[in-house]
Amino acid sequence: MTAAGVGRRDRVGVSRRALDWLGWVAHPAAAGVAFTLLCLGIVTWLPALAAVGFALNRWRTDGDTRCFTGVFVGWRKYWRALLPHSVLMTIAAVIAASNLSFLSSRSGPLVLTLFMIHIGLIAAAVTYHLALAVAAGRAPSGPAADWRRTAFRLAFTSVPRGTALLGAAIAAPVFSLVVPAGPLLLGTTVPVLVGLLVADHS
Repeated sequence: MTAAGVGRRDRVGVSRRALDWLGWVAHPAAAGVAFTLLCLGIVTWLPALAAVGFALNRWRTDGDTRCFTGVFVGWRKYWRALLPHSVLMTIAAVIAASNLSFLSSRSGPLVLTLFMIHIGLIAAAVTYHLALAVAAGRAPSGPAADWRRTAFRLAFTSVPRGTALLGAAIAAPVFSLVVPAGPLLLGTTVPVLVGLLVADHS
């Protein structure tokens, strides 16, 4: 093969790798747009998050790059099973936020203890529901009870797995600030993608 041919092959390889890397931002961002639209209903966040898991898992395993429409396809699979849970957890989140607001204006050892308990419960809830979205996204035809068992195992039976899920949920909105509208588009989808990668090795 001539030097020119080798050079063209190298350029094609570099371009393909660049497109592959770009896909790791573009496809989660597309799923993030769909997630944002579905979350306009406020209490719809959990089935929407599971739908993100469905779309991103299909992209990773089957090469389906239709992540935007894939989220809406996934939504139809999850909303009946997960919407009641989502409503209850939305109410719980509002109560927890109200309690934290009240406690933050008080002082004393008991107040500090209650404040830290709330933070711990919120961290556990974030980890569990991220794992639930991952479990549902990986097994869309499974029963909700199986999703919950898998989510509990992913979130709480391994310190490295649980730490990775919670760390992704905290770090993604911060690091995505470098992208325009990054926290809105990538703040939830990147943690789901990390969760899918963690689940692959569980």
